[in-house]
Amino acid sequence: MSTTSPQRITLIGLGTIGMSMAALHLTRDNVVDVFDPRPDFVDYLIKTLPGFLAGPNSESTEPQPEKVVAALISSGRLQIHSSLESACASATIVQEQGPENLEFKRSTWKKVESMAPASAHFWTSTSGIAASKQQQDMQDKTRLLVVHPFNPPHIMPLLEIVPSPETSLERVEFAREYFSIPGSRHRPVVIRKEIPGFVGNRLAFALLREACHLVQEDVVTTGDLDTILMASLGPRWAGNGVFESYQQGGGEGGIRSFLDKLGGTMQNVWDDQGRVNVLGEQGTEWKEKVIQQTDEAYGTQTPEQTREKEERLREFIRIQTQRFGE
Repeated sequence: MSTTSPQRITLIGLGTIGMSMAALHLTRDNVVDVFDPRPDFVDYLIKTLPGFLAGPNSESTEPQPEKVVAALISSGRLQIHSSLESACASATIVQEQGPENLEFKRSTWKKVESMAPASAHFWTSTSGIAASKQQQDMQDKTRLLVVHPFNPPHIMPLLEIVPSPETSLERVEFAREYFSIPGSRHRPVVIRKEIPGFVGNRLAFALLREACHLVQEDVVTTGDLDTILMASLGPRWAGNGVFESYQQGGGEGGIRSFLDKLGGTMQNVWDDQGRVNVLGEQGTEWKEKVIQQTDEAYGTQTPEQTREKEERLREFIRIQTQRFGE
């Protein structure tokens, strides 16, 4: 099956990630079948999907993107289903974005395997539940892998592709190629081993843990910490990443020189970093401080602010992929 030919993609679960994935798949010449058990699903889809289709990298160029949704439905490119069985019947790809609940995912994949064509690829958009745990009740465990997007996936380039030890190499390569087609700014990365949180979230949560510790210890406020990040690490890492930045920071000796010169300082910082607990009573004090300061700094995000931030993301990504000096 060629990744360049149109696919028949079934999406299970159309929350925020599911809607965004629908917008991503609809930017290509695919048929997208959608299923969600919520009783108001059709009205919710018609109301919500236009917000994900609107933008310079989407199909929506009209001032009323609801018309685009109606056109997608009438053309057959977007098909709404009332049952999981009908949604999966003709799929070349089945992608699940349901709750982060292992029992739900196991039972869903057992059902999907009995309903979808034998050649269909199975992708789960989980943030942390390994494919090897989800596939326990499946007959053919070679078909399932994790495709972990960063929110919102119709804008953010990264897709972490995380196979289980039993996922076939052909299935992994198909997913990688699908998100690597010419003209797409998406950047799939195959993670070599299953690990809790995969890689992107592990990095993000490590930074968040130290950020919460610094706020708890009254070293800095949440607003000032965000300023520090956006005015230093944010733009640097967006341009170079972690290792390339330190390769450059070490001068002629590269990262080896950097580690030799600053190794003592780094170890002192590592030894002094905080270990806040997010669960139970131990997490109550610092969480309330972080929540209060963040609410005071930013308040509730309006739809207009959300759209503005999405446009900013698009511009960051455009600049990140631009080639200079040519």
